[in-house]
Amino acid sequence: MTPKSLQSPSRLPEMDPAIWSRLPEELLEHVLSCLPLKTFLNLRSTCKRFKSLTFSPSFMSKHTTRGSPFYSFLLLSHPQFYHQYPLYDSIIGSWRHLALSLSFLLPVTGSNGSPSCSLLSSSNGLFCFSLPSSKSFLVCNFLAKSSRIVEFPSYPFAFESLAFVSMPFGYKIFVLCSKFSSNSVFVYDSRVHSWQKFDRFEPILGDNYRQEGVFFNGSLYFTTSEPFSIVCFDLESGRWERLDNELPGDLTFVRLVSDGENKLYLIGGVGRNGISRSMKLWELGGGRNWIEAESLPELMCKKFVSVCYHNYERVYCFWHQGMICVCCYTWPEILYCKVSKRTWHWLPKCPSLPEKWSCGFRWFSFVPELYATV
Repeated sequence: MTPKSLQSPSRLPEMDPAIWSRLPEELLEHVLSCLPLKTFLNLRSTCKRFKSLTFSPSFMSKHTTRGSPFYSFLLLSHPQFYHQYPLYDSIIGSWRHLALSLSFLLPVTGSNGSPSCSLLSSSNGLFCFSLPSSKSFLVCNFLAKSSRIVEFPSYPFAFESLAFVSMPFGYKIFVLCSKFSSNSVFVYDSRVHSWQKFDRFEPILGDNYRQEGVFFNGSLYFTTSEPFSIVCFDLESGRWERLDNELPGDLTFVRLVSDGENKLYLIGGVGRNGISRSMKLWELGGGRNWIEAESLPELMCKKFVSVCYHNYERVYCFWHQGMICVCCYTWPEILYCKVSKRTWHWLPKCPSLPEKWSCGFRWFSFVPELYATV
């Protein structure tokens, strides 16, 4: 018999099921929440209990507080899905079989049979919908199953652009509104549950105000129509300002993206006479100058400009978990750049999309956040 002192140190004592089966559920959740996300996802198939944890809000919130989000999705909104929102899981890199449904919060159709709402924006786990029939917006947290109705500041209320910004202690809804001959800015602050109206925006923003503003350093940033420039709106003071830094040359279109923290990016086509020969990514440097970071590979560029038909008004961009997503309303795929690796990829078309699909593709970043307050 081999003495215990000479046994192989690699042999570990067996875990007694009679003891470990009595481990309290909250302690088991705590231990599993400390695992790296990919490790835990690989454990889901070992037992039903582990799999059920992926749908537990308390477990998700514990894991989220330890670093990267537990779930991270790209959500697709399209007229042919009728308030069913397919989800692409950007952590495991595949489409989910189940689509997100907000039917528990939203009526599917209005009195005339037409869609009664439309998804406008998302931010940090919150969604913002327009409900024209009830003259209001709807802000909701799908994970927490909570929502709030925000009434329009006036009626009739025709707005061209909306930006929705979720913050640690609330959120703001920024709306560019045309009413008769007056163009105004309205900002809703959830902390005081009220709207504030600001002066006309035409002189500084021009006629290119249908794009969504990009939140960076407390302000919303926009690009103007040609000659291209960048303007910003301070959400606290309501002041407009035009940035005096020079943009890259020979731009055919420009879009802005922020990582939500301290980086601002510019994506643009480079060419002449409205025809893009290349697409590039720039980062705003410390000296407030634009530094070229990456260029889109030629074949990918040709595909993107062809699906847009050189109509760049259809192009929009957003940030999602280290990715800059470049989208087109007329095309069912996303072109995205992994910023840390400086690589470009195409996200595959949604398998549940009908074979004969129409235009109207709207993509949103969705990172569930249990404690995001509506």
